[in-house]
Amino acid sequence: MAVRIRLSRKGTKKRPFYRIVAAHSEAARDGKFLEIIGTYNPLTDPAEIRIDSEKLRIWLDRGAQPTDTVRSLIKQKGLLTGSA
Repeated sequence: MAVRIRLSRKGTKKRPFYRIVAAHSEAARDGKFLEIIGTYNPLTDPAEIRIDSEKLRIWLDRGAQPTDTVRSLIKQKGLLTGSA
């Protein structure tokens, strides 16, 4: 089973807040996950992105694939180098 690094939605109606998590690809969006890697708050100006670079690197080394959205967030923080 493949591991993905993706967003898990929290917060209330019209007030989203996201966790960046490592989860099995077949798990539900807000279901079980393996580890919390960071958070993303799109409501602040500018959007607040917090990512634990050590946890991210560990999961990328293990072969976890980030989703397109998470990949763009990682690039915004300047943590993604190479072809990962």
